[in-house]
Amino acid sequence: MDKFIAFVKKTPYLKLNLILAIFVLIFIPAKNYYLNLNIDQSSPLVRPINIQSSSTSEYPVNHTGILAPYITARSAIVVDVNSKAMLFNKNQDLKLLPASTTKIMTALIALEVFDLDDVVKIDSLVTEGQSMELEFHEEITVENLLYGLLVQSGNDAAAALANYHPQKEAGFVKAMNHKLTELNLTDTQFQNPTGLDNYGHYTTVHDLSLLAAHAMENPIFRKIVNTQNITVYNVDNTITHELETINQLLGAIKGLKGVKTGWTELAGECLVTYTKRGDKEIITVILGSLDRFQESSLLINWAFTNHQWQDLSEASHL
Repeated sequence: MDKFIAFVKKTPYLKLNLILAIFVLIFIPAKNYYLNLNIDQSSPLVRPINIQSSSTSEYPVNHTGILAPYITARSAIVVDVNSKAMLFNKNQDLKLLPASTTKIMTALIALEVFDLDDVVKIDSLVTEGQSMELEFHEEITVENLLYGLLVQSGNDAAAALANYHPQKEAGFVKAMNHKLTELNLTDTQFQNPTGLDNYGHYTTVHDLSLLAAHAMENPIFRKIVNTQNITVYNVDNTITHELETINQLLGAIKGLKGVKTGWTELAGECLVTYTKRGDKEIITVILGSLDRFQESSLLINWAFTNHQWQDLSEASHL
């Protein structure tokens, strides 16, 4: 650099040319595409999107500092229903097999597409996995199939509902995935209405927690998943189906009102729960557990024992 400066000093014409070049760069306006770009100020520079924020100002705060208990589940989450705030998560976005927690969506689509008193004729039977013991050529209402689906976790009930769709099971599954798009659950994909293991059939605990919270807004769904035992019949009362919930926590844990169990050899033990104590509601989701009922129970009790719901808008003015 020193040699260059010395060279310039010895070359007066070069020195003058450099000064003129710097003057031009600094004081003469440049002209290029971006400087002359005419932007219509009446059009926004960003694309607006419709996001509805939570109306609540109360959020759960861990006031004891006690961490969540150890769990074996591959993935788990605890979510406050009102604010959608996460109290705990483990691998929240890990895509895993959902097993019969799939039936939450199966029920939602059935409730949207069919009437409860629609009569379904059983033309084929699914014999794999859990069953409500439907009989060939039996005629039964959609409402009773929903009880068989959500209480007994019947794969035969799931298949019967899907095949009742105008486009059969393919159309029903397409509606399931369309609902995912509508709810912006981008880490989930369904290949069947039962939850049986299938390539490309997956979800995350985060997506499942949001799906369950949405499902519990439906009073019919809410009522059915809170049912421990029920007897349903075919349309002429000649066939009886004794249904009993698989969810061992229903009726055993204070405030627990559903939602759905799931299990396959590949998925492991799965469980989605909804619990309300006072005016506070939480969703827990566990996938790939060695003890879904014990671990869900631990998370539920930890959440309510160690958290207080605080009005953050008031706290910000303190």
